[in-house]
Amino acid sequence: MAEKFFSEKNLKFTLYDVHKVEDLLKHDRFGDYNRESFDMILDTAKNIGSGFMYPLYSEMDKNAPEYTGTTIKVNPAVRQYMNTSGEGGWINAMFPAEHGGQQMPLSLFNACMFIFASANYSLSVYPGLTTGAASLIYNYGSESLIKDYAEKMVTGKWQGTMALTEPEAGSSLSDVKTSAEPMPGGYFHIKGQKTFISAGDHDNADNIIHLMLARVKGAPAGVKGLSLFVVPKYRPADSGELEFNDVNCAGCYHKMGYRGAPIAQLSMGEVDDCRGYLVGEQNLGLTYMFRMMNEARINVGLGATAISSAAYYASLEYTRERLQGRKIDEKNPLNTQIPIIEHADIKRMLLQQRAIFEGSLSLMVYAGKLVDLTTVTEGEEREIYELLLDFLTPIVKTYPSEMGITSTSQAIQCLGGYGYSSEFPVEQYMRDVRIHPIHEGTTGIQGMDLLGRKVTMKKGAAVKIFLEEIQNAIDEAAGISGMESSASDLANAAALWKDTTYSLLGIAAKGEIDLFLADATLYLELSGILCIAWQWLLQGIALSKTDSGENSDSDKNFSKGKMFTLNYFYQYELPKIHGLALRLKNSDGLTLKMKPEFFED
Repeated sequence: MAEKFFSEKNLKFTLYDVHKVEDLLKHDRFGDYNRESFDMILDTAKNIGSGFMYPLYSEMDKNAPEYTGTTIKVNPAVRQYMNTSGEGGWINAMFPAEHGGQQMPLSLFNACMFIFASANYSLSVYPGLTTGAASLIYNYGSESLIKDYAEKMVTGKWQGTMALTEPEAGSSLSDVKTSAEPMPGGYFHIKGQKTFISAGDHDNADNIIHLMLARVKGAPAGVKGLSLFVVPKYRPADSGELEFNDVNCAGCYHKMGYRGAPIAQLSMGEVDDCRGYLVGEQNLGLTYMFRMMNEARINVGLGATAISSAAYYASLEYTRERLQGRKIDEKNPLNTQIPIIEHADIKRMLLQQRAIFEGSLSLMVYAGKLVDLTTVTEGEEREIYELLLDFLTPIVKTYPSEMGITSTSQAIQCLGGYGYSSEFPVEQYMRDVRIHPIHEGTTGIQGMDLLGRKVTMKKGAAVKIFLEEIQNAIDEAAGISGMESSASDLANAAALWKDTTYSLLGIAAKGEIDLFLADATLYLELSGILCIAWQWLLQGIALSKTDSGENSDSDKNFSKGKMFTLNYFYQYELPKIHGLALRLKNSDGLTLKMKPEFFED
């Protein structure tokens, strides 16, 4: 099994040279940090990833969580990792100082999460889920909820979850049926079912704290009637001890991949004794949840990027060592075989993997920095960052997720038959990455969000900002020797994207909303390719500024490899937008006209 799962050099290049995260240090919120402390944090993450998490990667897949009838048995390493995450301050790293946090920039924190997820994605999610749940309590919960729950969650002793999905609701949260009935004691009786809850129950935490959406009796229909509750597995009793809260684990799903983390089915109120504690105000539950949605979706894209990174390095190592065949023009079968990395098609597959995940990583860091900037700016400047972040989030979530399937598939292809066997890790990487286009909103939902909401919000303000950011990169690259062609290609791609966008908006203006959104997923794919091309141009610009002429051979090879990968993306991936644009501009409504009965034999 390959020991390298990410590139420290590339990660730091992306952080410091491409996106200049050190610029954040001028803001008071991040004033306690410096470049040295950034590097120390990254080094600590690397040591945890390589020394503890990575050796457990295959084991946690082969010995998956097991439902015992009352709870889910998971690998005992989960408790150790949660304790490490609590003691090391990873769970509350981004929280403000008044909440006991370290006020770490999200761009840096996500770089660490990238390391953890590339080492062992399943293990990495446990503290992340707790962070999201605790953050909601700190931001919207009462002082008593903070004291009783959030403060214990950040220690790593208690697991946090986000309990939204229901058996009959799925992604349609407007159909949530879990009920909440107010009681004289200031709590609510909760009754219903939740499904597909990540880490929704397991035996390696002393308590499980669910941040749960439910509908108070008499509340409005749809999402406007959803409220947010803290629903613990064990609640504090009058004695000060914990007592069971009638939250029952009803099962554990057996998954294709991502097996190290359990996905639970929950049943609340089987004996009418499940208590929920309101977070904030009634009927604002989804509003509160949306606070976490951007970061949650960034996390999904980050996880897919990390898995693709690990698969790439596994296939790279294999192709360097595997001897097979000879050069095309070599006719003598007695001559020594060559490593398969010498073959052009293997190099093409490796380039595609690298183009996908390094381009995606750049977009992840950029998105994290946008989040950071929204926390340290005000007024019009902050609104610009927020609009751009909202616009990019569906792309940040989806491009790495969908293309991660392609990337990990290419890793398997590089290994041939060995790649298809469990003796090598790449088949697990492909299984693990497959969840990412599904959770936190499927690709179809992200497409409708981008085209139906983000493109049109505030009369297209986000589109304008997005195109301006791309144009800034084009203008800078156009003045750099050797990058003029790429700058021109990106300008043409941006123009095509803009033309396609306005063509679709013309359909919406006629009131044909079904037709407008029919191929929103293809529009999202087109937008993702444009975004990654932009990120690769930014990397090319950064390379031009780091070449001092006295670089080491290693640095020169890194730069040359980067430029080859940039050129690969522009010559192999970017041209795909033309077919997508052609389809999107053809408003024949083919998929709308297809009838369900036509699928019958």
